[in-house]
Amino acid sequence: MIRQLCVMAACASALATGIARADTTPSTPPDAPAHSLFDPTPDSALRGLCTDRPTKSTGPCTVDAGHWQVEVDAYDVTWDRSGGVGTRTTVIADPTLKLGLTDSLDVEASYAARVETTTTAGGVTTRAAGGGDLYLRAKYNLIGDNGGSLAAAVSPFVKLPTAGHQIGNGAVEGGVIAPVQLTLSNGLQILVDPEMDLLENGSGHGNHLNLVNLVSVSRPLTSTLTLSAEVWSDANFEPVKTVTQASLDLGLAWIPKAMPALQLDGGVNIGLNRSTPDLQVYAGVSRRF
Repeated sequence: MIRQLCVMAACASALATGIARADTTPSTPPDAPAHSLFDPTPDSALRGLCTDRPTKSTGPCTVDAGHWQVEVDAYDVTWDRSGGVGTRTTVIADPTLKLGLTDSLDVEASYAARVETTTTAGGVTTRAAGGGDLYLRAKYNLIGDNGGSLAAAVSPFVKLPTAGHQIGNGAVEGGVIAPVQLTLSNGLQILVDPEMDLLENGSGHGNHLNLVNLVSVSRPLTSTLTLSAEVWSDANFEPVKTVTQASLDLGLAWIPKAMPALQLDGGVNIGLNRSTPDLQVYAGVSRRF
C-alpha cells in the first residue's frame, strides 16, 4: 500500500513539474530570503490569504513558513435519495490544520469531530454518529507561490481509519493531488485538480484505483468577495462495479478588508447523476496565525 502510494506521488510530481516548466516566471524572486519553521516569514512579507475552500478544489498555494492556518468546515449537510432510500449526512466542526515548514512546503491534518448519518428505507429510520477519519497530507509548491500567471503543486495524502465502522470503512487509504492554476490578467483563475487515489475493495481484500477530476473557475466580484464555480467528477473503479459521480459546485468567499487573515465562506454542491448525492450545503471559516 505505502509503496504504491509513493509511486503515485512520484508520477504526479513529475507531471506537475513538467507543466510548471512551461512558465518562466520564478516561484520566488532571486533576492528573496528563505524562511523556515524556525525562521518564520515576517508579517510584513506574508502572502495574501489562500485557502483550499470553498468548493472541493485544492489550490497550489501553501502556508507561509513558520505560520499555521485553520480551515474549518463548520457545518455541512448532504441530502440524497436513491432507490427509495433517503440519506442525510451532517458534518459538524471538520477542521483542517496547516503548518508552513518552508516557503513552499506545508503539512496538514483534517479530522471531523462529529459525523451524523440518518437513513430512511421502507419506513424504518436508522442513525449513526461519531468522529471521522484522520487525513494527513503535505503540499509542495513547485511554482507560483510568490506570483506569476502559473502555479502548480503536488499534494500526497493518507487516510487513517479513526472513524467507527458505521461511519468509515476501517481501511488505510491514500492518494495524491497535482493542482495546476492559471491566473489571467483580468483576475480570473482557472484551476485543474487531477487526483489519483488507492482505495480498499468493498470485499475488504485488495485495492483499486479512484480517479478524481475537477475544473474550477474563480472570479473576484469585489476587492473582498470571490465567486467560484466548478465541475467535479469521480470514477471509482471498484472491481464489482465502476461508480461514476459528478457535481456542479458553487462557492462564495469573503475576506474582510479590516481582517485580511480571515475568510468566511459557504457553498452548494449539486449532483449531476444518480450516483451523486442530490444536494450538499456548507459554511465555513478560515484563519491564518
